[in-house]
Amino acid sequence: MTATLSDHGRLDERSLTLHRLVARKLLADPAVLHHARDNLRRWQATVGTTVPALAEWELILECSAEQVARLLTERSERATRLRQSSPFAGILTEAERRAVYESFTIGTYHPGGESDSE
Repeated sequence: MTATLSDHGRLDERSLTLHRLVARKLLADPAVLHHARDNLRRWQATVGTTVPALAEWELILECSAEQVARLLTERSERATRLRQSSPFAGILTEAERRAVYESFTIGTYHPGGESDSE
């Protein structure tokens, strides 16, 4: 029997995979936090009002690179919710993003490594 995820579950898993790559880059270069902070400031200025998720990210981005990387890769409900408004846009290359997206296309992604033929 093939394990399947709902479309929403697949999107959450894809987001987790993307953020695992971001976390690796963040740990290799903590200056990545500056890019996320810049994104956040720009988004807050554009919105012009308090958005709870952005306010939460503002507090998170005051933490160490290690703490932020840990959050980015957690499987908690909070981390899953926060990844939906992640300020780490622009950290991954187009090739990195495309590779992840392609690995999560319907018919190719199988939780637990199962394939359609099993």
